[in-house]
Amino acid sequence: MKSCAELKTINHDKTHTSMEIPVKNNLLQNLADKSITKQDLLRTLEGDFSILPLVIEGVSSHKAAVRYGCASVLMDLSRDHPERLYPYFSYFEELLDSRYRILTWNALAILANLARVDVDSRFDAVFIKYYSFLNDEYMVTVANVVGNSGKIALAKPHLAQKVADELLKVDKISVTPHLTEECKRVIAEAAIESFDVFFNQVINRDGIIEFVKSQLNSPRASLKAKAEKFIKKWGHARDSRVQIVKESEV
Repeated sequence: MKSCAELKTINHDKTHTSMEIPVKNNLLQNLADKSITKQDLLRTLEGDFSILPLVIEGVSSHKAAVRYGCASVLMDLSRDHPERLYPYFSYFEELLDSRYRILTWNALAILANLARVDVDSRFDAVFIKYYSFLNDEYMVTVANVVGNSGKIALAKPHLAQKVADELLKVDKISVTPHLTEECKRVIAEAAIESFDVFFNQVINRDGIIEFVKSQLNSPRASLKAKAEKFIKKWGHARDSRVQIVKESEV
């Protein structure tokens, strides 16, 4: 079995081809038996992107350690090297429908990271599907959508208002056995954090301010504190639509 040191020094020189092939073939098995970590695999991948298809293949593994390990590595890769994963955009779109919730969460994060290199506007086409997960019965799924929304809005300013409009719906999401009233408060807190990231990009600021003010008396201390901080920072901001109208009257 190859050591981690060997894995990190995969060589493209033709004289090393015979060593390279078994190393690549053993990567997923090594991940399964924990002789390498996810961090080892990520470093190996960043040193040799030719193994990217192998890591993507690992997401379909019947072994949980391989399946989730590879998905986690791809999520980290999408953050630092989104251009490497962009050709696989459709694959990650399909992964949203995985029967494994964790893979859905990974796909939500990856697609959000790919938005900033989306030269073909592929995220725009998947926008409705992406935000349909705000209606999911599991709190973590909803929280992933909300938590990734800031980076989407920054990457795609023309979608910022649409993103804001979707997040403003979180107060109305249904309670389920996996999404309690307290979970809704956690999600509202995440929404405020996301709004803070792209508040300057939206037109209907008044709607956001109203939403945040409605959280000022929340029984959840951290949500109340976030709302207070947001209002202190942005409460003076006027709806930019009003400002545009007034400027046009001058």
